[in-house]
Amino acid sequence: MPVTPEPSSRQPRALSPAVALGGAVLVGVLTALQARINGQLGLRLGDGFVAAAISFSSGFVVLVALSAILPAGRRGFGRLRAGIRDRTIPWWMLAGGLAGAFTVATQGLAVAVIGVSLFTVGVVAGQTVSGLVLDRAGYGPAGVVAITVPRLIGGLLALVAVGVSLQGDVLQRVPWWMLVMPVIAGAGIAWQQATNGRLRQRVGTPLTATLVNFFGGTVVLVIAAAVHVALVGAPFAVPTEPWLYLGGVIGVTYIFMSAALVVHTGVLLLGLGTVAGQLVTAFALDALWPAAASPGWTTELLMVIVAGAGVVIAAAPGAARRR
Repeated sequence: MPVTPEPSSRQPRALSPAVALGGAVLVGVLTALQARINGQLGLRLGDGFVAAAISFSSGFVVLVALSAILPAGRRGFGRLRAGIRDRTIPWWMLAGGLAGAFTVATQGLAVAVIGVSLFTVGVVAGQTVSGLVLDRAGYGPAGVVAITVPRLIGGLLALVAVGVSLQGDVLQRVPWWMLVMPVIAGAGIAWQQATNGRLRQRVGTPLTATLVNFFGGTVVLVIAAAVHVALVGAPFAVPTEPWLYLGGVIGVTYIFMSAALVVHTGVLLLGLGTVAGQLVTAFALDALWPAAASPGWTTELLMVIVAGAGVVIAAAPGAARRR
C-alpha cells in the first residue's frame, strides 16, 4: 500500500528539473570525495572504524554549531522536539543515520583497497534497485513515482555499469565482503535519502534532518570504534594532514543537499544523478591516485559512459510520472 506523503506547513519552492538534477550530480561528486578521504584516513590509522567515527563526529559538531547559530536550525530543532514529544514524528524517521554510519564505515574499511570506482559501482547497484522499489511504494516525500520505461532502462544501464566493473580478475583480487558492503550501503543510501526527505517535511528544514542523521550515526560509530579498539588495540599514529579530516564536513553538505532535493526528484532520479557525479569523480580520482584493486582507466571510463547514459535516459522529459 503506497505511503501517503507527509504534510508540510511550508512547502519547498519548486526547482527546475535541470537545477535539481545538477544538485544531485554535485551530491555524487561530494560523496566520491568523502569516500576517498575517509578511505585514506582509515588506511593511515589502520582502523576503518575509528576513521568513520572521526568523520561522523566532526560533522556532528559542525551541525550542532550551525543549528544553534541559525534561526532555521533553532526552529527546526523546536519542531523536532515537539514532534517526538507528541509522537507525530515516528522513530523510523530518526533512523537515517544508521545507513550513513554503515556507508562511512564501508568507506573507511574498503575504499583504500578497492578504489573509489569499485566502491561507487557497488553503491550504484544498491541505490538503483532500492530507489525503484521505494519510489514505486511511495515511500519518498514525492509520493508514488511510477516505474516508467525510461526509468527502468536507466536503472538497468546503471546495473550494466556494475557488471563492467567486475571484468578481469577483480573477484580474485578483492575480498568478497569488500564488494558486498558497498551494495548494502547503496540500498541504505536510497532509504536514507527518502527518510531524510520525509523528516525534512516534518521539521521544515534540511538542517535539522541532517543533524538527526549525524547524531544517530555518531553514537553508533563511536560505540563500534570503542569496541574495535578494545579488541584489537589503538590505531597507528594519528596523521596530521588537515585534509584527512574533511570527510565529516563534506558529509554534512551532501546529506543536507539530499534531504532538500529528494522532494523535487524522487528517490531513483536523485540516486541516478548522484551516481553520475560519483562515477565521474571516482574516475578522475582513481586515474590520478590509483588504488591497489583498480580495474584500470579504460574499464572505469566505460563504466562512467554507461551509467551516465542511464541517468540521461531516466531524466528525460516525462520519464518520472507521479501518482
